[in-house]
Order: sequence, then C-alpha cells, then structure tokens
Amino acid sequence: MLVKTKAIVLSSLKFQEKSLIVKCFTQSDGLKSYFVQSAYSNKKANQKIAYFQPLTIIEIEANHKNKGTLEHFKEIRLAHSYYTINTDIVKSTIVIFLSEILHHAIKEEEKNQNLFSFLETALLWLDTHDEMTNFHLILMMEVTKYLGFYPDVTEIDFPFFDTKEGYFTPFQSVNSLTEHETHLFKKLLDLKFDADQKVFAGIERQILLKILLDFYTLHLDGFKKPKSLEVLKEVFS
Repeated sequence: MLVKTKAIVLSSLKFQEKSLIVKCFTQSDGLKSYFVQSAYSNKKANQKIAYFQPLTIIEIEANHKNKGTLEHFKEIRLAHSYYTINTDIVKSTIVIFLSEILHHAIKEEEKNQNLFSFLETALLWLDTHDEMTNFHLILMMEVTKYLGFYPDVTEIDFPFFDTKEGYFTPFQSVNSLTEHETHLFKKLLDLKFDADQKVFAGIERQILLKILLDFYTLHLDGFKKPKSLEVLKEVFS
C-alpha cells in the first residue's frame, strides 16, 4: 500500500556497511521502521543521511506492507528545514535526548494524530526560540497525556504525588514524592513552552528530570533511560 505522510525520525541504525534501519513516528500509521539500502554509497549520501537525524520531520512516500517487516521509502524530502536545532549545541543535545525518550516510549503501530501534531508543533517551537531550558521537561510531561499516564490532578491540593498510582494524596507512601518534589512537580504541570524559563534552578531541573524518568519507567514496559542523559546533564550543569 503506497502511503504519503509526514514522519518524525526517532532513530537510525547503521546496518552493515552502507545501509540504515530508520525508526519513524508517522502521521498516518504511528510507529514504522524502514530499511534504507545504500544510504552511504552514492554522491548524495550526505544529503540522504541528513534526512535521518534525530527528530527531523520528513515527508515520505512509502510502501507499507503492514506485515511486521521493515518497510521501504519511495520518496523522501524535508517537511521542515530546521534553522537552529542542528547548529545549536544545547538544542541538538535536547533533541538527541528526546529522540531516545520517544524511541523507548512510543510502541504502538497505530495512528495517533494528536501526538504527532503536538510533537511537530513543539519541535518547530524549539527551532525558533532561544529560551528553552525547561523544554525537555515540559515535553516529557505533555507526552504522558497521549500515552495514557498523565497525572490525575483532581486532588492537586494534596501535598504528595504517588508516582505509581498517578494521583495526589494527603499521605506520604513508599511510592510518593516528598513534599518538596511534589511542589516542583505541580509547578511543572502548569508550565508552558513560552513561560518564564527561570522558574526552576538548575538543581530543581535535575530533580524533575529524575522524577519524570522514574515516572516513565513505572508506567511504560521496557522503557530505558537514555544513553545521552549524562550529556544532557552536562549541558545544563
């Protein structure tokens, strides 16, 4: 079945000497993996490899056989050319980190138009704004809405958040955040991309990042903490 769709590149893995296996989150069909033969073997190799950098947004034509095997591209072009993400060290580090998060978090081979639209809008926002120190935290929190484990805020005035149950509680338990951690967590819940980026100190961002990674690990089977985590910490230290 020939499909034309936008896709967000989650990962690319070199296969043998010249080929790639590319994992994408597509607008039309959710998660898909593609085999790119001879990606490194012609004069346009550098241009072709550029399509498959982390969280690049592409437009593709592809044959989707939907048999659980690797699919194949027919045509590829950039849907959006980033202006700053690929040249700004902080932004590119954020994008590498988030591509790993999404690679391990998105599992379903089914359409999720709302998640795709959110990610596309968020990435374009990142590309055109300079104040983005909380971007990765906000995105990780917002993505939980689309993956089914966004915190229940019905009793948000309670002083503790139970990470396993996903709601606020008046009593501290083995699975709940401390009162201070819960306070930071509540502030993050209210935060938007264009909000004041200085709302958290550096150490508070580190605390929140750990909370979010643990939260993902609790609620997503097989979730792995990104290899780029230490690089991200170094950039924001």
